[in-house]
Amino acid sequence: MPVRTPSPLYGPAKRLFDLIMALALLVISAPIMAIIAWRIKREDKGPVFYGGPRTGQHGQPFKILKFRTMVLNAERLGPGITAGDDRRITRVGRFLRHYKLDELPQLVNVLKGEMSLVGPRPEAPAYVALYTPEQRQVLSVKPGITGLAAIEYRHEARLLQEATLADVYEREIMPAKLKLDLEYIRQRSFLYDLQLLAKTGLALFPKD
Repeated sequence: MPVRTPSPLYGPAKRLFDLIMALALLVISAPIMAIIAWRIKREDKGPVFYGGPRTGQHGQPFKILKFRTMVLNAERLGPGITAGDDRRITRVGRFLRHYKLDELPQLVNVLKGEMSLVGPRPEAPAYVALYTPEQRQVLSVKPGITGLAAIEYRHEARLLQEATLADVYEREIMPAKLKLDLEYIRQRSFLYDLQLLAKTGLALFPKD
């Protein structure tokens, strides 16, 4: 199914909204981010941030910024995908992942134009290499901090166990997420982006 072309005003409006909101959120969250940085540093004296390789719009590579939630040299101690029972996650890292606070530094990626507030979550190059031609349509837009697939699979790590990590992700979870990402692309509009941002906020703080 071909990708629907949104209104000509959608792109400029989305970028302006991204800039304004990213700047505002960085200012508002600055005290929280300072506390997070202190807690990470206090736990093991390692670096505060993690910059992982990701594939962006039109296949352009970039480094996604996150607060570090895993032990030092975690990439040498296990797979690139993180399971719910992953022993590499630090104590403060589990808290940050639960409330998605580790994603806050990606507001800088938004300011740099590498990401948007809403869009398909960016994937590591090794997994992008597995995409079908149809799935590669997700690379036609900027990746996002949140999106339709990100909301539906916000507890993705709970679905994975270290023993079957790569197989389950590649065979089941990744195709399902990409299907949702393609659905977002075909429906995208400024109003839809606002709706997904609202759903993200509600998902982070459920009533039950």
